[in-house]
Amino acid sequence: MNVSNRIAIVTGAGSGIGAAIAQHLAAANYHVVVVGRRESALRETAAAASQNFSVRPLDVGERDAVERLIESVVAEHGRIDVLVNSAGTNTVDRAAANVPLDEWNRILHVNATGAFNCIQCVIPQMRQQSGGTIINISSVAGRRAISLGGVAYNASKFAMTALGTTVGEEEKENGIRVTNIYPGEVETPILDARPVPVSAEHRARILQPEDVAQAVLLACSLPSRARISELVIVPTTQSFV
Repeated sequence: MNVSNRIAIVTGAGSGIGAAIAQHLAAANYHVVVVGRRESALRETAAAASQNFSVRPLDVGERDAVERLIESVVAEHGRIDVLVNSAGTNTVDRAAANVPLDEWNRILHVNATGAFNCIQCVIPQMRQQSGGTIINISSVAGRRAISLGGVAYNASKFAMTALGTTVGEEEKENGIRVTNIYPGEVETPILDARPVPVSAEHRARILQPEDVAQAVLLACSLPSRARISELVIVPTTQSFV
């Protein structure tokens, strides 16, 4: 299939990594359905590329909304080739002894349940078309739990890791590829929720959203016989052990 006929859904596309991924896919001639809770932010993402976009505001943690999204995209375009789960959030109070229960629930609702909803709803269509690529934007916090990420964020990203790994094994014979991407520190609005403010100098030397977007394009561009199951991408100055 000509790539210009391919359809991608990107969640968390109103800012940061999700916005960069959506814009890079659109530049590669995908038609991109941008998903997030703030319609104004999604429209800013779409306006930056000026073509190949549909805007669908919703909360990925709300199952009924996700089901309607998938149904409408299939009805309009006939297929879904790529799903990128990039919606993510965190909180300032991160220690297990301090994080409020409502913040725990909110973070799991977006980071873990949201990804599960999107994956489970898109699987039937990808099975029907005998192929598709699912990419989870996890975090190095989904590979090793440290206090910087916080207990709720770490738990949600470990859940996303297990989700992607499991679905990749279950669906590989149906031609569905699943890639878990684990970025290190990235200059995105989620840094604003750090307990200690991040300096401009630090923000400049860590990963930028477009770096992660390039990794997504790599996973999408491989022939269907090839799958990147896991990819860790960190700033040159950041250790990963």
